[in-house]
Amino acid sequence: MALAAEELQKDLEEVKMLLEKATRKRIHDALTAEKSKTETKIKNKMQQKSQKKAEPLGNEKPAAVVTPITTGYTVKISYYGWDQSEKFVKIYITLTGVHQVPAENVQVHFTERSFDLLVKNLYGKSYSMIVNNLLKPISVEGSSKKVKTNTVLM
Repeated sequence: MALAAEELQKDLEEVKMLLEKATRKRIHDALTAEKSKTETKIKNKMQQKSQKKAEPLGNEKPAAVVTPITTGYTVKISYYGWDQSEKFVKIYITLTGVHQVPAENVQVHFTERSFDLLVKNLYGKSYSMIVNNLLKPISVEGSSKKVKTNTVLM
């Protein structure tokens, strides 16, 4: 496990180096999304490592321990709806049961001209929607996500 964390850290350093050198907007956005994903993976590895250290010693296990479900693969989200006005664009993504996953399993990364949605561990699968090269720049600070019943709203 330590080897995988070291490799992820090296990947992150290289992505940061490439990000500094990137001059094209599309490449910059793609590297920013990759940086965010790698940072999330490192954070998850650290959490797993700390959870293993926190496990009780001996053969005893508490009754409330639930083993995490590992996702088999990632499904690309291609069906969605949207609503737009002069100031706002809302994107609606329907995923049955998304309101039942932990909030930290629904991640959105916004840049000025792109967004990246990742829903982890929804019935054993991850769901991803990446949109690069938006027609107009968006406000990263003003962008948000809401998880509603069977819907993610961005």
